Amino acid sequence: MADLADGESAEVKGSGAKPWIIRNTGGVFSCNCPAWRNQSVPIERRSCKHIRAFRGAAAEAERIGGCAEPTPSEMVKPSRGPASRKPSGHTGAIEESSAPPLLLAHPWDNQTPLDGWWMSEKLDGVRAYWDGTQFLSRQGNRFHAPAWFRERLPASPLDGELWIDRGAFQRTVSIVRRQDETDLWSEVSYLVFDAPAVAEPFEARQKFLRSLLGRSRKAQVRVLEHQRCKSIDHVREELQRVEALGGEGLMLREPGSHYEAGRSHTLLKVKSFLDAEARVVGHQAGTGKHKGRLGALLVEMPDGKQFAIGTGMSDAERAHPPPIGSLVTYRYQELTDRGVPRFPSFLRVRTDVDSGAGQARPIRTRSGR
Repeated sequence: MADLADGESAEVKGSGAKPWIIRNTGGVFSCNCPAWRNQSVPIERRSCKHIRAFRGAAAEAERIGGCAEPTPSEMVKPSRGPASRKPSGHTGAIEESSAPPLLLAHPWDNQTPLDGWWMSEKLDGVRAYWDGTQFLSRQGNRFHAPAWFRERLPASPLDGELWIDRGAFQRTVSIVRRQDETDLWSEVSYLVFDAPAVAEPFEARQKFLRSLLGRSRKAQVRVLEHQRCKSIDHVREELQRVEALGGEGLMLREPGSHYEAGRSHTLLKVKSFLDAEARVVGHQAGTGKHKGRLGALLVEMPDGKQFAIGTGMSDAERAHPPPIGSLVTYRYQELTDRGVPRFPSFLRVRTDVDSGAGQARPIRTRSGR
């Protein structure tokens, strides 16, 4: 059977007029079809009929382990709970653990006073919990960092971001999702912003981290810098500065706050979005709770690139979606390397225009990490 080398892509004919695109990124095979995108399992465990048709069912079963079809249990996201896991042998196989008890942010409401809060750059990387022996994702899946990278870290649990540089999110993902403990990790840094096991206020936890990691000459493992926020205007000025450098946004931490699992209003996120218009060219059927109604809108940009918008629609809009040919406004974070919007979300149908899709424009809004 045919196969793809790292970085290669291929077209596979589907039932529609346009072919599906499959890619190999660091040993992770992806497809732009809805069946691959809508699975609630880690991307390295996903497969679909187009990938199996290209690579062969046996090759896919060997790659993801066992059956190449997602099981019903894999279609449900793992629940968040206490981190109960055993150190792994770092063998290269996909391993899952309970999701680590991470502190998660709420979006800033544009009104809450932020004077005295601790402000840091919101990194465009991959969130990673260090449990003392291994890196875990938010879902509890292990990142296969090589031994020489892990040896730089202490036995104490850490919360941070695997990060390469501003605008390098896709490159970061392609490296940390690999299962071969590649030396490409030399491009990655671990920027630590909290100490989950220290039951002290935020300021004490930062002092602990500086004592633990501050003397290290290893630039790949370091403490993320925070500064005191002076006012809401200070937040907006810093947001503008960070975004001008290609950064994603800001994180704000309440002074004196403790680390707690789950979403907390002691941690707020602030960033800008863009919005633009695109023409609806298709409706993709929903699955799971959206079975029997719209799953996603297939839309086309002015340059002809197509992508799907699967979030932001109400139940009523999914039951009666915007008709094919209509113009819709969507919100997104940035353009991917392929030139399509990243994390697009539906806003509204444009009924006041009948021309081609418009240009993107910045808007200020609440946002997510």
